[in-house]
Amino acid sequence: MKNKLIVALDVDSFEKAKKLVDKLAPYVTIFKVGSQLFVNSGPGIIKYIKKKRKKVFLDLKFFDIPNTVEKAVAEGARHGVSMLTLHATGGFEMLKKASLALRGRSVRPLLLGVTVLTSMKKTGPGEVVRLARMAKKAGLDGCVCSAKETKQVKKACGRHFIAVNPGVRPRGTRKNDQKRVTTPEEAIKRGADYIVIGRPVTKAKDPVKTVKNLVNRVG
Repeated sequence: MKNKLIVALDVDSFEKAKKLVDKLAPYVTIFKVGSQLFVNSGPGIIKYIKKKRKKVFLDLKFFDIPNTVEKAVAEGARHGVSMLTLHATGGFEMLKKASLALRGRSVRPLLLGVTVLTSMKKTGPGEVVRLARMAKKAGLDGCVCSAKETKQVKKACGRHFIAVNPGVRPRGTRKNDQKRVTTPEEAIKRGADYIVIGRPVTKAKDPVKTVKNLVNRVG
């Protein structure tokens, strides 16, 4: 579980992120840097996490013309992140360009296509699977999807196609703006390669205790 858990650093300052990384580094392998933190802190937070010998999931969900996304992906790789995201709805050409941006690199981040956001309530597995298939065909390594669609994605794209599940909430915690929510246990059972948990950890009175409980329960 320690290697499956991604803690989302959804905070508004470098100092807050730094304190969380310092506390959780002994128990967490991967930290997610999203739009809020990256806009606030820039590449500095990536450098800090890597300095602690931890991996960075850069979740900026690139969505633009193919040439722009290709260059953005190349820059992400240059910063040494381990995983990064782009919206699968950007289309095959955009996804293919992103994949080609990493061609020839001996060390490269995993490219993940975001399918349908977990904050969106009305959706079916068909659209998620369609986008996942397109991402695979374009050369991506996996996708971001709800745990509710993971089995269908794995069936369509193969067990080695990575599934990252956001919208994961331990029992008894608030759903916030998430709609298609599952527990960590359910997500792992359904085949998730990684689960992303943010506010239930970062807003907890004791983030370390919360992470330890997660690892013990699911590991």
